[in-house]
Amino acid sequence: MRRSTLRALKRAAELTRQNRFTEAVLVAEPVIVTADRLEGDEIRAWLIGHAAEFTAEKETR
Repeated sequence: MRRSTLRALKRAAELTRQNRFTEAVLVAEPVIVTADRLEGDEIRAWLIGHAAEFTAEKETR
């Protein structure tokens, strides 16, 4: 997976945790839509493997 794709997915996860879902989709959608089949499979695996991170509460200290 390209570094730029991974950065976008991580940023989308952070935005989702902040309840900024619309912005998260705007960040993630372009890399998902333009991915080739191989990268699409990698994205899918990453999303499945990190699903809990998208919904976890951000720890406050």
